[in-house]
Amino acid sequence: MKTWIATLLNWFLPGAGYLVLGIRKLVSVFFILGLVGLTYVEFGIKAPEPELYTLMFASVLVLNTGFAIDAFKEGRKLEVA
Repeated sequence: MKTWIATLLNWFLPGAGYLVLGIRKLVSVFFILGLVGLTYVEFGIKAPEPELYTLMFASVLVLNTGFAIDAFKEGRKLEVA
């Protein structure tokens, strides 16, 4: 169950899933802070640059999916250990 919670958290807020798993704690804080900055920029360019907003949204979606996959794999490793 912890693995799935971490996976979902990492998809919505990269880094938060790692904190649930108890791994990569310091780096997780940097991921979360970086996400806050990206979200600010993403919403700031929505109206003036809609083409860039679409690219930024897609990029963040791909990035978050990668974080979710990694949290899932790390959680599975911890379950086995």
